[in-house]
Amino acid sequence: MEIVDKIRNIANIVDIASQYTTLRRRGRKHVGLCPFHSEKQPSFTVDDEKQLFHCFGCGIGGDVFSLVMEKENLSFPETLRYLAEKYNLELPETRKSSPKQRNLEEKLFKINEDTLAYFKKNLFNTSEGRKALEYLKKRNITEDTIQKLKIGYALNSYTALFDHFQRKDISASHLEKAGLVIPSQKKEGYYDRFRGRIIFPIFDLTGKVVGFGGRTVINAEPKYLNSPDTPVYTKGDLLYGLNFSKDSIRQKGEVILVEGYTDFIALFQNGITNIAASLGTSLTPNQVYLAFRFAPIIIVNYDSDSAGISAARRALPISWEKGAEVKILILPEELDPDSYLRKYGLKEYKENLRKSTPAEEIIFDFHLKEVNLEIPEQKVRAVRNIWNEIKKNTNKIMLAEYIKKLCHRTKIAEDTLRSIIKLKPADIKEEEKEKIHFLNAEKRLLQILMEDKNLAPQVFSEMKKEYYQGLKSEPIFSDLSESFKNGTPSSLPELKQKIDRSLFSMLSEALMEKEKAPTLEEALECLNTLRQYTLENQAKKLKEQIARIEREGEKEKLSFLIKQLQDIKNQLSSLSQRDYQDLSFNNRDSVTKERS
Repeated sequence: MEIVDKIRNIANIVDIASQYTTLRRRGRKHVGLCPFHSEKQPSFTVDDEKQLFHCFGCGIGGDVFSLVMEKENLSFPETLRYLAEKYNLELPETRKSSPKQRNLEEKLFKINEDTLAYFKKNLFNTSEGRKALEYLKKRNITEDTIQKLKIGYALNSYTALFDHFQRKDISASHLEKAGLVIPSQKKEGYYDRFRGRIIFPIFDLTGKVVGFGGRTVINAEPKYLNSPDTPVYTKGDLLYGLNFSKDSIRQKGEVILVEGYTDFIALFQNGITNIAASLGTSLTPNQVYLAFRFAPIIIVNYDSDSAGISAARRALPISWEKGAEVKILILPEELDPDSYLRKYGLKEYKENLRKSTPAEEIIFDFHLKEVNLEIPEQKVRAVRNIWNEIKKNTNKIMLAEYIKKLCHRTKIAEDTLRSIIKLKPADIKEEEKEKIHFLNAEKRLLQILMEDKNLAPQVFSEMKKEYYQGLKSEPIFSDLSESFKNGTPSSLPELKQKIDRSLFSMLSEALMEKEKAPTLEEALECLNTLRQYTLENQAKKLKEQIARIEREGEKEKLSFLIKQLQDIKNQLSSLSQRDYQDLSFNNRDSVTKERS
């Protein structure tokens, strides 16, 4: 992709990494404290020559795109846009975004920025705004918080904002598309959507204003009003305040989800900054995925009345399906976070937060609270209802723990409970993942292919799928091979989204190693070694099959297997006679050692 190469040529990884940590030159590389985890000794290394980074402490690594994706928690397309805007490069239009659509989005972003400035001016420079400011201060919202979150005010006028943009020659059509004005039903013209409301701007992860939420100060209905979905804003795809709190969430390793603006502000202002708000709507899968990008643990702290608890329970399967660990914080007296903080203070809130209830306990309580456990039929029905909810957790180890807890709560033996829910022990066994190790030839071939893409045609013309089947790097070679066939060489950030995190960490570490300039001869010798390795493994399996069949006396199958084994031996013999120039990487001794 041309734009990727343009950005890679302009965006120096040392400059980008220096935004996140202090780097010092050490030899040919730069080192510093890792911006992704806490450490006292620097293990974060940046290679200016290769334009790569790797932390030898936490294993995160990659190129400049991977660095921004990790630090800013952006997708690859979002990262392209982020860096293109930073270096004033024009992005090519995609099929999904026509020039007309792109032009509209840019206009709406600009309108939203102007609207934000207008609302902020209203709050501080009008008599109406000063009254709204007093209201905010009575709610214990400080001016520092108001400035940080860029809170504003919409005048109690039907056309104040509309007239403001009319003077700027902005079309009513664009204002309507931005969700700021509504066509009048009684007469021609438009009226402002937000009137007599304190305004909370909604930002995307890159800090762009995409929408607004308003809280009435004139007792209008509804109390809270949000922007509708627009070409630049989809309510179910964003979490309020995440642009301010994402670094804190990443650092804490958990995110507290609240329902609305004032709950977010109350916690944020009190120093609890690992939070986000679901904009007063039911939690959506996209919102959970967004939160999970920053932290593996989600604490749902919705209103503590029955409606809030029901909303929290509805959030559980969505969160579990994304692989998150979920806890629920139910505050006493059916209070929301804002009300609780004002009544009892920060210390008491933190104590409740520390005792957040594991999600499964909430489900147990809900189904068991009105059940007579002495009546078998009621007990069985409750257990099945609980299982139907907790089985949505995709983490099998956690699921096994839930079953143990359920046995304890219901006083049912584990074997009996499994028979009730028709579950076998093997169904919840989590297979232990092996530690990833690359073979020498496997690692060097990856280095060559990623460093010199001009060698790819010759290498892939020789490479067959069976040469890398069963290797730890199989997903990488498979993707590189497919990308080569399609004529679109795969980049590191694209690979990062397709392969396991630990595998990508091993790849980034391998790419940081200093090696001599790659050659075609060396690449083909690595491929030759991998092919020998694969054939030796096949031969080993065939020998085991032959030995088993001989023991079982099924001699009619032997001839076919022996013929296969001989064919593999012939291939190995042929491979051992192949010769390449410049074979300093893999001499015969190292090849033999690798195969063994």
